[in-house]
Amino acid sequence: MSADTVTTTIDVREIAPRMRHPLIFQTFLDLTPGQAFLLVNDHDPKPLYYQFNAEFPGLFDWTYQEQGPDVWQVRIGRAAA
Repeated sequence: MSADTVTTTIDVREIAPRMRHPLIFQTFLDLTPGQAFLLVNDHDPKPLYYQFNAEFPGLFDWTYQEQGPDVWQVRIGRAAA
């Protein structure tokens, strides 16, 4: 498990789908190395993981905190430099 400090929680269940990824990526970019945020969703955000892996290979940590069936929580951290 990552030792990143969680700085915020983003619950995207109430956010319009087209606005989710921009918010998530901006939140990630605003993190300093060693910080993380908690993503809360109503489904497995696996496609988001693949997008992170394509855009930020080796620069992020992805740790499931809860895996459904109704709520999914993922800690997404910015890797320490």
